[in-house]
Amino acid sequence: MSKVTLIATAAMGLEAVVANEVRALGYEDITVENGRVTFTADETAIARCNLWLRTADRVKLKIGEFKATTFDELFEQTKALPWGEYISKDANFPVIGKSVKSKLFSVSDCQAIVKKAVVESMRQYYGGVEWFDENGPLHRIEIALHKDIALLTIDTSGAGLHKRGYRVKQGEAPLKETLAAALVMLTNWKADMPFVDPLCGSGTIPIEAAMIGQNIAPGFNRSFAAEDWNWINNEVWDRALQEAEDLAKYDQPINIFGADIDHRMVEAAEANAIEAGFADLIQFKQMQVSDFTSKEQYGVVVTNPPYGERIGDRPAVEKLYRDMGRVFQPLDTWSVYVVTSYEQFENVYGKKATKKRKLFNGFIKTDYYQFWGPRPPKK
Repeated sequence: MSKVTLIATAAMGLEAVVANEVRALGYEDITVENGRVTFTADETAIARCNLWLRTADRVKLKIGEFKATTFDELFEQTKALPWGEYISKDANFPVIGKSVKSKLFSVSDCQAIVKKAVVESMRQYYGGVEWFDENGPLHRIEIALHKDIALLTIDTSGAGLHKRGYRVKQGEAPLKETLAAALVMLTNWKADMPFVDPLCGSGTIPIEAAMIGQNIAPGFNRSFAAEDWNWINNEVWDRALQEAEDLAKYDQPINIFGADIDHRMVEAAEANAIEAGFADLIQFKQMQVSDFTSKEQYGVVVTNPPYGERIGDRPAVEKLYRDMGRVFQPLDTWSVYVVTSYEQFENVYGKKATKKRKLFNGFIKTDYYQFWGPRPPKK
């Protein structure tokens, strides 16, 4: 099989997590940069990475990269790339773009030039075709300019990888599934330990934990743009799906609990868990944090509480954080993980974190506060 260069895009702060996932799939030729992980593999990686990457935003096929400071350079170098090898004659190939700190700053002009160059390249490849109807499979091209370096890619994912297919209901500020998975993967939780999210909202963190605990591929129940590409054999996707089925641990017992003070959020979480296939495996309950207790000796708490971004909300948020500190203080053998943008969290919570990690929840800069408990004894 021919080699391709792939880019797994990542939210700021999650690049290392995505890189670890790529390595876990067996791909070693990796370069980690801001917002992306680039690696070389064969086309089976397009299927496997879309199915398995829990924390990446998208998987893109890299077509070319070069310096371009004029529109002529952009056109000629884009035209010279082997577009016909990847884009079928009937393909729909829209062009999107972005430009940062580059002489070619007009995104709309760059998109138009790339589109024209790709059409010219494909006319030559397909022997003088005058018109492309573009009524076939989607091959979305992106021109990304950064400091005069043009990167041209085709998106293999279609809808973003955070769209797992199970979210039928959500709250006002839903946590992306990819970030929720990262929050779980950055803990010391194992599937045989209790897992609690006492402020679960629509249940994203508990559901992602269940998928991780049972090793279920996050993309198993959705489709991807590259499934319809003519140069990737259907057997590639069939084998990748069969691998995901074989590696799933549906019989793995899990003890996952989510709670929220709002009964509507509890109902939403239950509906989403049913859609994800965890109706009987995750327990949800309407309750406030101050009422949480546990007799389990070891466990993990992961939660994304309100941040108090609006000044009027801060007194209620500070009370919530104080309650959390009081409730979790007796659970001194548990590990607690809290993500928030509230910079005085440790002071209000009443304890210094073992470790902090900067993460972005959308465009909000947050810290992931990690309070480590002792390791449970090996069974």
